[in-house]
Amino acid sequence: MNQRRYFGTDGIRGRVGSGNITPEFVLKLGWAVGRVLANGGRKKVLIGKDTRVSGYLLESALQAGLSAAGVDVLLLGPMPTPAVAYLTQTLRATAGIVISASHNPFEDNGLKFFSAEGFKLPDSVEFAIEAELEKTMEVVPSAELGKLARIDDAPGRYIEFCKATIPSMTRLSGLKLVVDCAHGATYHVAPKVFTELGAEVYAIGNHPNGFNINHEVGSTSPEALQKQVIEQGADVGVALDGDGDRVSLVDANGTLLDGDTLLYIIAKDRHARGVLDGGVVGTLMSNYGLEKACADMNIPFMRTDVGDRYVLESLQQQDWKLGGESSGHVVCLDKTTTGDGIVAALQVLSIMIKQNKRLEELCEGLKLMPQVLINLKTPKAAELANNSDVVGMVEALNIKLEGQGRVLLRPSGTEPVLRVMVEGLNQADVQAQAQELADAIQKIALSHDAVEAEA
Repeated sequence: MNQRRYFGTDGIRGRVGSGNITPEFVLKLGWAVGRVLANGGRKKVLIGKDTRVSGYLLESALQAGLSAAGVDVLLLGPMPTPAVAYLTQTLRATAGIVISASHNPFEDNGLKFFSAEGFKLPDSVEFAIEAELEKTMEVVPSAELGKLARIDDAPGRYIEFCKATIPSMTRLSGLKLVVDCAHGATYHVAPKVFTELGAEVYAIGNHPNGFNINHEVGSTSPEALQKQVIEQGADVGVALDGDGDRVSLVDANGTLLDGDTLLYIIAKDRHARGVLDGGVVGTLMSNYGLEKACADMNIPFMRTDVGDRYVLESLQQQDWKLGGESSGHVVCLDKTTTGDGIVAALQVLSIMIKQNKRLEELCEGLKLMPQVLINLKTPKAAELANNSDVVGMVEALNIKLEGQGRVLLRPSGTEPVLRVMVEGLNQADVQAQAQELADAIQKIALSHDAVEAEA
């Protein structure tokens, strides 16, 4: 089986100035992408980015590499990841590229890729790009160099698309929303989408300066939003991440609702109306409570590996339309081709309006199990997950839980992190078990480092 050298589960990501996130590498990556996509003909590629200061640097290098391969480039400027996927289709581009590290801090950056149809690139194309990266870079003759243009109306196009994903007569009038844009790529589009649909909007995290993306705001730091929902007396809070492909909601009481809860609300409504069109796809991290709630409604539920690309692949294989992750990637395949935070939020808000219910009322029937996730920072996450002592501890804890919970270890595909997740019936027990397991794994990691240092 082929192993990726550069691509992770969601493109390429890392610390700016090191590894693969350097201008030299991105220049050649652009050339390699252009070589694979050009295939002897004139092609065009869209480039969007989030609000990180390093976006300027990487955008220039990427554009130069694509031009060197004879590919024309259309620059979108700061735009959400799902907007790039959508515009790649509507502008009939060969591919779309997003310069973003999603929910990571501003010091990181990365690149995500979309096909002409707006889907993540298939494995075969990623392997072909990696093969080109091993070759010597050769610039096409001057007469064949790619040209550059800017798309000035990209935000307006995407705003209209988002509004069109709910019934045309639906109005959000009467709803007061707090919208947290994470100082990221949605800062100039998300508030307008909800305002133009009639909601009263109080925006936070909408003043990016290149350095504050995801900093104490957004879906990864929802405390600011929860506080503002209470202070503003809002009906709903909407927390987006840095590139806008995932979302969490906050109800009027300040309670945070994750991706599993949003999936439940959408699935329950569609099932009741007979338009679910199949079942629901979750991941290994999806809460067992969601699986049980789906079973209670006779809705098929299946799990896939963590990562929205795997959710999408499973949806396409099953010919289903709804899936997502507890982290907030919610995919409505009848509306979009990838996770879209604004679109997912709109689906839930339109259900509130249609059923004339508060957000917390839409959650009735879902009982999530206590779940604790601890992230251990380590460059050897995969090695630790397969360590015999670690595997033994996980098996012992699973036996102890006796089918009333589960343990999951997962090396992150985007960060040097080992995710330790424990799920069970009692919050205090789960917290203690997760911490005990994480501490034990940390000791094993430190002992192995000491052995290597002695060697």
